[in-house]
Amino acid sequence: MDALRKTVGRIAFPALLLVMLTIQIFPIIWVFISSFKTIDEFRIGSSPFALPKSLYFGNYINAIVKSDLLLYFKNSLIVVVFVLLGILVLSAMAGFALEKLRFRFRKAGLLFFLFGIMVPIQVTLIPLYQIYSELNILDTYTSIILPQIGFGLPVSIYLFVSFYKYVPNEVMESAVMDGAPMYRLFVSIVLPMSKNILVTVATLYGVFAWNEFIFPFTFLHSKNMLTITLGLRDYVGNYGMTDWGATFSAIMLTVTPTFIVYFLLSKSIISGMTAGAVKS
Repeated sequence: MDALRKTVGRIAFPALLLVMLTIQIFPIIWVFISSFKTIDEFRIGSSPFALPKSLYFGNYINAIVKSDLLLYFKNSLIVVVFVLLGILVLSAMAGFALEKLRFRFRKAGLLFFLFGIMVPIQVTLIPLYQIYSELNILDTYTSIILPQIGFGLPVSIYLFVSFYKYVPNEVMESAVMDGAPMYRLFVSIVLPMSKNILVTVATLYGVFAWNEFIFPFTFLHSKNMLTITLGLRDYVGNYGMTDWGATFSAIMLTVTPTFIVYFLLSKSIISGMTAGAVKS
């Protein structure tokens, strides 16, 4: 009976993983393959799952020519850089203070930040719109950078607090006994030890900021301020007519940077996510 159970487990678990993997990567593979189809291969009557008859790279040229894709890339890149700077600087310092410094209401402060995880983005859109309108910062980078930093802080602070729990206090005590001030201790000793968690948070929220749609859709109006996710609407023409070849090509160009970043940094991401999970 035990042998049968082990055999079923050896077969069922890989089969389940294979099904989950297929469900996750099939849409990406399908979009990638479809990006090489000609217009005739998208016409009614053609099977959407058929392979392209040849590799037609004209869709990628059309994706760049027919839309201000490079402008949207630049806007998204600016937003991602400032969102990551805000999240990394604030969450690293807040996590260090909440875990390593001793002061009143320290635990209450952590709970206050964690409460932000439960706040839905949608309920903040109208109040934020009114506030930004009063401050005259609608349709600016600031209007989409600030809320993304705010909503990214709860989880990133939690990750930093979890990591700092396993940074030995003896290391910091030695630095303090040598006369190192607190900012020097944080910058010269703690931050270099936090490389994996910095990479993890930067990758997670870099991908989120790159793919963000709700805040740009709500707060941006000018075409020259649009981010890459909003720019994909350029391929939808009058009466809903869509150039599917160019659209799929633009989608592939949009998601490729996030794939490259993830595969290059995957080891550091996994190390950062599992930091502190096992006691030494």
